[in-house]
Amino acid sequence: MKRIVVADSSSNMFSFEGIDYAYTPMKITIDGATYQDKDGINLQELVNGMERCQTSSTSCPNTGEWLEAFEGNDEIFAVTISNRLSGSYNAAMVAKKEYESEHPGSKVEIVDSLMTGPGMRMIIEKITELADKGLDFNGILESLKEYRKKVHLCFSLASISNLAKNGRVSSITAKIFGVLGLRMLGRASDEGTIEPVNKVRGEKAGLRSVINEIVEKGYQGGKFYISHTLDFDLANRLKEEVLKLFPKAMIFIEENTGLCSYYAERHGLIIGYEGGLR
Repeated sequence: MKRIVVADSSSNMFSFEGIDYAYTPMKITIDGATYQDKDGINLQELVNGMERCQTSSTSCPNTGEWLEAFEGNDEIFAVTISNRLSGSYNAAMVAKKEYESEHPGSKVEIVDSLMTGPGMRMIIEKITELADKGLDFNGILESLKEYRKKVHLCFSLASISNLAKNGRVSSITAKIFGVLGLRMLGRASDEGTIEPVNKVRGEKAGLRSVINEIVEKGYQGGKFYISHTLDFDLANRLKEEVLKLFPKAMIFIEENTGLCSYYAERHGLIIGYEGGLR
């Protein structure tokens, strides 16, 4: 039996040590030039380009790319960005049906993360942890259902122009943010949509709003992932603020890759953490 975990590249993961892992690339198109969200993508070039472009858009992995990632495996866990934000989940579901039909006895589970970035990483880590404990395919799924209830995602953004361009927030709201120099605190809703929570002026207030959010959602010092777009210093400042309240917190900082950089934009933070049950 061969088992693999697959995710679309909005997970910010191009590799995962210790497991069989594969990813399917998102695509970002900027003024007609398409960037594949793959290992080696030039993030500085991508961000610079999207800040001065006239048109931009994103697209998800197609069914063929999911099938290619599945190939040769008997048990497959595929983790996607929220189905409310992308067609990646739907493409993976089509691939699941085709793969299981062509490979009798195989099992493919498509896990809609209802999130992106670090939220997806935490789900993938839990799958591998459960597998290491010896749970079978169904046992992993049952335990994963419970774990997902305490995984939360929030974000602090300096710009929401790309969210507005792609219909995630209103264009009027985006213009106001640009003029006033605000940061938006948002969260992933239980339905997998983007839910604006608060708007503040400046990075210091932005960090404070994140702290208030995680405390409200029941964070007590478990796993805490900070994904940043070209701003390690800001991510590290958030880490320091969290450690003031939770000195034993397990905090990890990573860089957003292509898709998450596109939507979080420069100086944007996406935060995944273990909080209270939803």
